[in-house]
Amino acid sequence: MSGKPTNEQRTGLLNGFAAYGMWGLVPLFWPLLKPAGAVEILAHRMVWSLAVVGVALLALRRWAWAGELLRQPRRLALITVAAAFITVNWGVYIWAVNAGHVVEASLGYFINPLVTIAMGVFLLKERLRPVQWVAVGVCLAAVLVLTIGYGRPPWISLCLAFSFATYGLVKKKVNLGGVESLAAETAVQFLPALAYLLWLGGRGEATFGAHGTGHAALLAATGIVTALPLVCFGAAAIRVPLSTLGLLQYLAPVFQFVLGVFYFHEAMPPERWAGFALVWLALVLLTWDALRAARRGARALRAGADPVLVPPMAEATEDVRR
Repeated sequence: MSGKPTNEQRTGLLNGFAAYGMWGLVPLFWPLLKPAGAVEILAHRMVWSLAVVGVALLALRRWAWAGELLRQPRRLALITVAAAFITVNWGVYIWAVNAGHVVEASLGYFINPLVTIAMGVFLLKERLRPVQWVAVGVCLAAVLVLTIGYGRPPWISLCLAFSFATYGLVKKKVNLGGVESLAAETAVQFLPALAYLLWLGGRGEATFGAHGTGHAALLAATGIVTALPLVCFGAAAIRVPLSTLGLLQYLAPVFQFVLGVFYFHEAMPPERWAGFALVWLALVLLTWDALRAARRGARALRAGADPVLVPPMAEATEDVRR
């Protein structure tokens, strides 16, 4: 943004900070849901998210998209695929946080932009600039260092990064708004999630209602925890440049990393610091290159030439919903 920010831009920035701040602080929420297990929490998240976005769409009277979607089998199939990948992403993230792997989970969202770029090259045949190749190479070196440090590949990070990058790739083809997309995906998830919760209740193993009103209310609040940051993100996305959102997206994993190290007191031996430092170096290179290309494109537009095509920095961040 150039010049003095307008009220709209300030509102957009505040909403952006709110969205990524909530996503960054969500590791504080999942442990509150114990003794519920990760799968039960995940199922509640699916069920209550649909309830929340359903109410929101009723209030906004935004249902026209649903009829159009039902008449397009290919888009419905893509929504189902997207729902499957975000289910994996949500489930692994919830389990990782409650199992004491907040730092490793944060790494997944640090490397997600780099994984997205790599998928663009190998799946969409996109061409990278030299600095982007260097950033991807540095990230691969970071994964190797972290593999040595952990004594195993950082599978939690890789699972989160690849599931979310694939989810973003599918979402590009579906082309639905944030709230509408969440409604469609949770509609796909709803029946399996509800069936699991009923099965769990039938076995007497459900924690909903068995640990007091407060615990039940917290499980129901998973819908709000999922939807509210998305609403703030949507308000930011229409008011601030994509490059600004691209920078803001790093707030969430930064907050998660800080929580993991300083609040949950997870171990950070030197080799892990080295691996994270390489990841951060890759992100600095990527950000610098993207901003430089964006400035070059802006100059080309002012000069009346064709702008430089820049891969969006905020690729696949519309529905982080961690």
